[in-house]
Amino acid sequence: MTLPSGKDFRPPWPLTSGHIQTMLSSSGVRRQLLPGRAHSVQDGAEHVVVDGGDGVRLTGAHTVQRVQKEARGLAVLFHGWEGSVDSTYVLQTGSRLLQDGWDVFRLNFRDHGDSHQLNEALFHSCRIDEVVNALADIARRYPARPMALAGFSLGGNFALRAALRAPQAGIPLVYALAVCPIIDPGEGLFSLEETAPWFYQAYFMHKWRRSLKTKQAAFPNREFFELAELRQSLRGLTEALVLRHTDFGSLQAYLDGYSVAGNALAAMPIRATILTAEDDPVIPVSSFRNLQLPSNVELDISRYGGHCGFISGFNMTSFTDDYIAARFNAVADAR
Repeated sequence: MTLPSGKDFRPPWPLTSGHIQTMLSSSGVRRQLLPGRAHSVQDGAEHVVVDGGDGVRLTGAHTVQRVQKEARGLAVLFHGWEGSVDSTYVLQTGSRLLQDGWDVFRLNFRDHGDSHQLNEALFHSCRIDEVVNALADIARRYPARPMALAGFSLGGNFALRAALRAPQAGIPLVYALAVCPIIDPGEGLFSLEETAPWFYQAYFMHKWRRSLKTKQAAFPNREFFELAELRQSLRGLTEALVLRHTDFGSLQAYLDGYSVAGNALAAMPIRATILTAEDDPVIPVSSFRNLQLPSNVELDISRYGGHCGFISGFNMTSFTDDYIAARFNAVADAR
């Protein structure tokens, strides 16, 4: 069976613009224009709290497929930074997999969705241990097999790191797919500050500050940041987070802590795919071309797609839905 590849994605003008793709990917316009079936993963979803270890609690939603007698397997989806289980791209991908007979679990990272009140300590991108523990709990609760994982942007970065650790943690994960994952966080941060248009940083900072204010309201007796710190740039606020709320000691040490650049993925123990786009204005394509990957990790670079867009036409559906479903289905059929 021939699987879809990035070169197959040829959107019509003006969707050939990486900026338009990126801006539409999480926009309210897209959510309104999507067909109703793109929200079907929300129907009958069971909202649960899963164990992140050491008292950490993470939230998620599990939806059982109803199109065939037995599920093809369990698909787990990770959203991006300041997204949630109800982000448009997560709903759309989850609904597509449900249609193909997969049970679907959508996981919220700490302080995402409506979970700010569950854990006092703040979210940061190096909290991989709790995500791996949550995956193990999900695998215990929901035995449909095989278990496959897909993540977007920062969620793609988490998916790759979780896949590296899965066998040692006893997680029966057989495949991972990352869409436009953060590869080198230092380079990505620099890109947002120096080369990407100003409105990307403004967008992310607006969402992050709103999230931090929600967190502060959930724990009014603890000061997470001073007002002057909240007014800083992306780099300045990230450094304040590192120095106030982590043990890394420096911004660079923290960024290195969740990097998957260079040969970090060389020991990947399972099959994996990385899909990105040359015109992604958020994650430089050079980060992907410099990866040192083993033969079981597929790198697929599309000419178009922006950052987690890959929007195929004016109905706002995404090429990634069929792309992910095809690869997940191939994994299930091979087993």
